[in-house]
Formats: sequence, C-alpha cells, structure tokens
Amino acid sequence: MDVIEAIATRRSIRRFSDRPVDESMLESLLDSVRMSPSWANMQCWRFIVARNAQLKAKISELTYVEAFMAPKGYKANPSKTGVTEAPALIIACADPQQSGELWGQQYYMTDIGIAAQTLMLAAHSMGLGTVFVGVFEEEQLRLLLGIPANIRIVGLFPIGYPREIKKEGPQRKPLGEIVYKEKWASSADYS
Repeated sequence: MDVIEAIATRRSIRRFSDRPVDESMLESLLDSVRMSPSWANMQCWRFIVARNAQLKAKISELTYVEAFMAPKGYKANPSKTGVTEAPALIIACADPQQSGELWGQQYYMTDIGIAAQTLMLAAHSMGLGTVFVGVFEEEQLRLLLGIPANIRIVGLFPIGYPREIKKEGPQRKPLGEIVYKEKWASSADYS
C-alpha cells in the first residue's frame, strides 16, 4: 500500500477481533514510529506497550467523556471498549524537557502528533487498526503505569486486527473551505 492510499483509506478502529498481534509485527510498527521526524531531532517520545488484560481494563476505566464529549451527545467514550478489546495498547508519552518550546508553543505535542500519524498509517499498512484516545485521567494513569512526574501522557492507541473493515470515512470539508491563496480568506480556487 502506498502512502497516499494509506492516508485515504485509514479509518479509526474501535472494535477488534480476538486475533493476536505478533510481537515482531508490533516491534516493526514501533520501529516505523521511531523514524518519525521531530523538532530538532530531539525524539522526545516514549511508548509503553500494554498487553495484560487486567491492566488494559484499568486503563479503560480511566478514559472518559463527561467534560469533553458529553456536550456533543456522547454518553460514553466510543473507544473505551477498544482499549480493553485490542490485543495491544500503546501509551504515547513525551518528555517536554527533551523537546523545545518557542514563542509559547510546546513542540512535544507536535512531535507526538507526527509520531501518532506515523503509527496509525503504519498500522493500517500492516492490516492493523487503531484509534487515537486522547481523553483520560492523566494523573491516575501516571500512577497506574509508574510514569515519572516530568513525563506527559499524550494519547492511547489500541492496536489490533479490525473486527470489521470500514469502507467509508467521515465527511471531509472541501479544499476551498480550508485552503487560502496568499492571504487569509482569499479563495484558493479549489473545489
């Protein structure tokens, strides 16, 4: 699968089959993530791989939606089941001290964003599915996983074989609504 095809066909997967993910496949996936670009090549990311069912269940309980997604009509985190159901869960962390901050922007968030996209595309190209889970109780998760206080937990990624393959993705805005020519709000003539 080429990169453009992977971008166009990748879907957020929240339900997984019980088929195990081979350790060598997981290592290959993480090695792909390791190759992601980062600010000043600082590579501030750190990853925890959880496979233990009881641990994944505890982590799932720390995901929530009340404050963030309840106003959008969600009663539960739609990815909560995926956290427990997936054969592997990758917890993406970052060390802000090993990244940069310039003009109020903390680049560890950018670095993890790039690594997350690499992870999702690499997983998809390998026939695996994942979804970004970004709403969780960070301090409780930190204690559960023994993560040092100076490390930020940025996201959770359940990894596994999709229970079903989604063909259609969510509607995307046309380029004409998101791309400007030369200056803000000037039409780029894209349809």
